Amino acid sequence: MTLGLLAQAGDGVAPIDTPGVAWSALSPILVLIGGAIVLLVVGALAPRRSRIGWHAMLTVAVAGGTIAAVVPLWDRVHDDGPYSAVASAVGVDGFSLFVTVVIAVAVAIAALLTDGYLRREGLEGPEPYVLMLLSAAGAVMMASANDLIVMFLGLEIMSIAVYVLAGLHLRRRRSGEAAVKYFVLGSFSSAFFLYGVALVYGATGSTNLVRIARFLAANTLADQGLLIAGFALLLVGFGFKVAAVPFHSWTPDVYQGSPSPIVAFMASGVKAGGFAGLLRVFVATFGTYRLDWQPVVYGIAVLSLVVGAVLAVVQTDVKRMLAYSSINHAGFILIGVQAATDEGVTAALFYLAAYTFMVAGAFGVVTVVGRRGDGHHHLDDYQGLARRQPLLALVFAIFLLAQAGVPLTSGFLAKFYVVEAAIEARSFWLALVAMVSAVVSAFLYLRIVLVMYAGAGDGADTDPAAGRPRLAVPAAAAIALVVAVAATIGIGLVPDPLTRTARDATPELVAASD
Repeated sequence: MTLGLLAQAGDGVAPIDTPGVAWSALSPILVLIGGAIVLLVVGALAPRRSRIGWHAMLTVAVAGGTIAAVVPLWDRVHDDGPYSAVASAVGVDGFSLFVTVVIAVAVAIAALLTDGYLRREGLEGPEPYVLMLLSAAGAVMMASANDLIVMFLGLEIMSIAVYVLAGLHLRRRRSGEAAVKYFVLGSFSSAFFLYGVALVYGATGSTNLVRIARFLAANTLADQGLLIAGFALLLVGFGFKVAAVPFHSWTPDVYQGSPSPIVAFMASGVKAGGFAGLLRVFVATFGTYRLDWQPVVYGIAVLSLVVGAVLAVVQTDVKRMLAYSSINHAGFILIGVQAATDEGVTAALFYLAAYTFMVAGAFGVVTVVGRRGDGHHHLDDYQGLARRQPLLALVFAIFLLAQAGVPLTSGFLAKFYVVEAAIEARSFWLALVAMVSAVVSAFLYLRIVLVMYAGAGDGADTDPAAGRPRLAVPAAAAIALVVAVAATIGIGLVPDPLTRTARDATPELVAASD
């Protein structure tokens, strides 16, 4: 629907059509941005320090409001099909709504973890929560984008906020170093992405994903060099955001230096936004040219699986271990992307949802064990944790075993689905590499579990827990860990609701005239 405006043109008037805005379609993004603005204004008027963590509570409420805003949109999509808004620049389909919920969950868990961290470090204030909500808004925009320009804007909104969050702890030099490295390398990746947009526009004559898809389906390009180069540069931009090899070099240092609860959001919400954009652009838009980009994604997936698993094993810092582990998990999700089928997309979405709880919960435990200064992340710091605090050790073990793919956890089904999608796409060698890398990475997770439980049994000659302080688990962090554990085990035991929802969330491109 358009609004008719009148413009003076010489002696007469001529109508100017401007696109109407379906505000309901933008409601999840508006809730996130509006919540960030309210939090910033109220935070400027209220005392920075409070006994009640209202900053975190309001952030969780905004995340819940975002999920609530998705419900009527999901019902409409289910009844009437996907639709577009803002002159086909934004799409509303099951895919974008599914990813929006995943991102909102990541925000809620990260906010609960951040509250106790900020109090412990003396950094209370609304700024981290505001930046987290704005970053999530950018990620949701990427998931909903129907235009490469909108995709780029979402990418930048998501990224710039996270660059600042990485340097949140001003008294830690490593935090500042992580922010600078993330910003510099992220700027390069954004430039590559923008050049890719320009090349795709030059090859197809449009940045709108619907028009690009239709053009490529109806025309055979005599010279595909410009388009293929655009594919390559777009892959560089997305590859950096999802921490895929060879664009992963920032990940270990940034994860190690950034505040631990912020890393929980990076590894869940930011990764979900990056993969949402990757799936929407390559699978939904460039599907007719899948034979040109599939081999490249195949190679990136293999490298991510192997490098992530092998280099994680040789680390002694738990945050760096989990950083390389996240690279390995990115490889698993790329298997679903490489399949370029509905089954592959379903598997990738299921993996993203399950991984959000696993990785956010794992970094929640890391946040607690890091203690004041957020610097106690060596393997030795986890020695005897089961004897000091058996419940905390059990929670961490569940997250680690789930990431290893142990049956009856969400991680097992996530890996099973992507490997199954690879086999159905006849990518047998990729499936084999994935299974071997899962075995290698299992050694990493079992190694941490063994360190936690070593010496915890009766009859041990030495007590690894002797002289170590008892760790304080803030109430908000405890809630986040309980939710993450319940989801990790619950999805593993009863996967059907999430599986059905992911199956209904295939990305679809719909023009305004449709």
